[in-house]
Amino acid sequence: MIDPGSPEVLAAVDLGSNSFHMLVARFDHGQLTIIDRLREMVRLGGGLDARQRLSASSQAVALACLRRFGERLRAVKADRVRVVGTNTLRAARGAGRFLQQASKALGHPVEIIAGIEEARLIYLGASHNLPLVDGPRFVVDIGGGSTELIIGRGFEPAVMESLAIGCVSLGRSAFPEGRLSAKNFARARIQVRLELEPVRQTFRRLDPVQIAGTSGSIRAAHSVLTALDRAPQGITAEGLEYLIDEMAAFGQVARIRLPELSAERAEVFPAGVAILVEVMRAMALPRMCVADGGLREGILYDLVGRLTDEDSRVRTVRAMAARYHADSAQAGRVAATASVLFQQVRDDWDLGAEHEQLLGWAAQLHELGLDIAHAHYHRHGAYVLENADMPGFPREEQRVLARLVLGHRRRLERESFEDLPPEWQRPALRLTLLLRLAALFHRSRIDTALPELRLRVHGRSMELHLPQGWLASNPLTLADLERERAFLAGAGCKLAIRRRG
Repeated sequence: MIDPGSPEVLAAVDLGSNSFHMLVARFDHGQLTIIDRLREMVRLGGGLDARQRLSASSQAVALACLRRFGERLRAVKADRVRVVGTNTLRAARGAGRFLQQASKALGHPVEIIAGIEEARLIYLGASHNLPLVDGPRFVVDIGGGSTELIIGRGFEPAVMESLAIGCVSLGRSAFPEGRLSAKNFARARIQVRLELEPVRQTFRRLDPVQIAGTSGSIRAAHSVLTALDRAPQGITAEGLEYLIDEMAAFGQVARIRLPELSAERAEVFPAGVAILVEVMRAMALPRMCVADGGLREGILYDLVGRLTDEDSRVRTVRAMAARYHADSAQAGRVAATASVLFQQVRDDWDLGAEHEQLLGWAAQLHELGLDIAHAHYHRHGAYVLENADMPGFPREEQRVLARLVLGHRRRLERESFEDLPPEWQRPALRLTLLLRLAALFHRSRIDTALPELRLRVHGRSMELHLPQGWLASNPLTLADLERERAFLAGAGCKLAIRRRG
C-alpha cells in the first residue's frame, strides 16, 4: 500500500504493436511526476506472419529491447511495476514461450490486456493530462494494431470501442512495399470506413466539447501540420487531406520528406493519417488537440489506484455482482470463510496478497451464473467472467477468476487449469480448493456461526479438523464433505476429515 505522503517510484511498460515504451514516475503527495522515459521502435506487429505467429527475428529485437528496459527496472519494487501487451500480443498465436522470455528479461510479468481495457487506460491517462471541461470528452488513439475510441466525462469513460485496425496492420495491407498513390490511400480509407461503420452512429449521437488524440501518429500529424502552418487551432480533416495529397505525390514511403517527421515514424505515417482522417470524417469532428497522456500514463494512474485502495478491479467486481444480481449476503459469508481458511494455509501453500485478492473476488462472484440458469450455473458464471469486458483486469487474471468459479462446485476438472500460465496453475488450483470448502459450509445460506475450522495442508492433501459433536449434529454438511472428498480424489487431491473431541 502506498503512503500518499511518502514518495514512491512507479513504472509502466507498454508493449505495443509498433513501439515499446516505458515510463518511470515519482508519486508524491497525490501527484505523479515523470522522471524517466524510454522508447524503442520495435515493430512487433510487422513480425506477425500469415499464421499470426511472431517471427524469430521480431522476437529477438523485442527481447533485446526488454533486457534494456529490465536493467532500468531493477531498482523499482515489484508491485510498483505494471507491464501490458496490446494488440499484437493479443493476436499472436503460440506466444507463450516469448511471453515467458519477455517476463524474464524485464523481471516482471507481462499482462495481455483486452482492447476495451486498453481503451479505458488510454482515457484515464489522457483525462489526467487535459484541461477539465464541463461535458463529454472524445479521446482517439491510433496504435500499431488497433484504434481506440472513447467518450467519457471527467476521469470516467462512458463509451469505449477498440477497432482491429492500426497503422502497422493497415500499412502492410494498403501500402505494399511502401508504395504511395491516390489509389492506395483510397483503398486504405475504405478499410477504415468498414471498421468504423458499426460504431459510427453510437459516437455521433454524442456531442463532445473536447476532442483529443493521444498516439504517436496523431502527435506526428499535429507536428507536421503545425510546421506547415495548417493547424492553427488543432488537427482538422482538411489538414489531413492536404497531407494525404502530399504523401501520394512522393510515390514511396522512403521518399517522404515532411517537416518534423522522422524517418522512423514515416514508415507508418501514411496509414496513421488515413485512419485519423476517416475517424474525423465519420464522427464529424471539427478539430482535435493533442493530449500529453495516453496508455502509459493511464497504467501509472491505475497502478496508483491499486495501491491506494481505489483499485478499478474492486469497482468492476462490485458492478458485475450487481448486474447479475448476486446474493451479496451469501457472497459475504463465503468470502469470510474463504479468508479464514486462506490465512491458515498461505505460508504452507506459498500464497500471497494477489492470491488473496482473487479468492475474495471469486467468492463475491461465484454465484454470478445463477442469474442465467440454476443448472450448471458455475459454468455460466465462468463463461461470463472469461469473456466479459472487465475494466482493470488483465486477460490472465480474468481467466484465473473464471477457473475458480468454474471449479467451486461439482466435479473438479484439473485439466481446466492446464492452459493457465505456469505461474498460476498451482495457485489457481489451491485457491479453488479453498473456495469449494467455503461454499460447502454455507449451503444453508443463513447466518449461523460455524465451528472453529482448522485446515492443514501439504501439497494437494488437506486435513480439515472439526468438532466431533458439531459433525454429529450437522449430518448434511458431513455428507457434503464425504462427497467433496470423492470429487477431489477424482482430481488427484486428498481431503481428510478429522474429528476433534
